[in-house]
Amino acid sequence: QVQLESGGGLVQPGGSLRLSCAASGTIFRINTMGWYRQAPGKQRELVARITSGGSTNYADSVKGRFTISRDNAKNTVYLQMNSLKPEDTAVYYCNTYPIHLLSWGQGTQVTVSS
Repeated sequence: QVQLESGGGLVQPGGSLRLSCAASGTIFRINTMGWYRQAPGKQRELVARITSGGSTNYADSVKGRFTISRDNAKNTVYLQMNSLKPEDTAVYYCNTYPIHLLSWGQGTQVTVSS
């Protein structure tokens, strides 16, 4: 089972990015998927999750700014990030939730800086 994160980059505070995670196999379709992030010197944390049926949940730090969605036909989960802040700077990963059934990929770097 493989996933590939993309869509990161350098953005100014207040800007937006849309991350994508394309995953293979049935694991994606039947499991809750999550977006996680890890900032330098910090532990990896869950940012948002979405069930196979589309129910969502967000960390308090991103609530109202980030939106997670999924396209089961494309085996893809998205993270729309608006009103980005410097503290959102991190490597972003996707994986299943709560148990991480996929090997952690390379992630996609998001840097918020002026």
